[in-house]
Amino acid sequence: MTAQLHFADAGEAGDLAAFLARLIHYDKAAAVRLQAAGDTLAVFGRPPSFEVLAIRTARLAKPYEHGIESSLDVTVSAGELLEFVGESAQSVESAGVALVPQAVTGPPWAGVLPPRGGWQPEQGLPPADAVRRLVAAAVAEFKSRVEELPQERRVRAELDQLGREIWSRTIGDTGLPVRAAHAAQALGFLRGDSLDLLSSGPWLRLRTNYGSIAVRRAGVGGLTVTPA
Repeated sequence: MTAQLHFADAGEAGDLAAFLARLIHYDKAAAVRLQAAGDTLAVFGRPPSFEVLAIRTARLAKPYEHGIESSLDVTVSAGELLEFVGESAQSVESAGVALVPQAVTGPPWAGVLPPRGGWQPEQGLPPADAVRRLVAAAVAEFKSRVEELPQERRVRAELDQLGREIWSRTIGDTGLPVRAAHAAQALGFLRGDSLDLLSSGPWLRLRTNYGSIAVRRAGVGGLTVTPA
């Protein structure tokens, strides 16, 4: 029997489809890791331009079930999943049900996920509006400095170096790199006023009502992983 996801409503499927489409915009061959247990689906992706881990959850209408399996943990093609989820969001016949694509060989990041629990609130994160302004200022600075470069220096290595300089800056004293907020903005997470910063071991997590961005802090000891 083919594994299926029963979304709580078409809105849940539509929001997940939008997230997957944004991921594919940055990597047409993107893979995502799915973890479903109970009535919650978590989807993990890694947009290559940002070097962060993006997390989007969706509510399910009923606990995941597939034969005798009570949970789902699989890495699949983001493009194939988008096709199935998109059909679920738009079709009356599918009634919020999406097939789970066949598993693919996962990229290295898919085997190293943030921990499921143990998250503690961190202080010092500016309000959401201030974070959005910070991202906009960083984008403007990048564009301005690229325009200042002589044409012969506008090569990938030079642009990558400039990007690392700007996006590796931290937001205040939080240790959170600006690239995490930039990724949240690009993936549609940085909306509204809800914005929290959490930590667990070496991980920092920028959480909004629309999704989370996780990144490992530099200089913090051992890597915490979720068992594959």
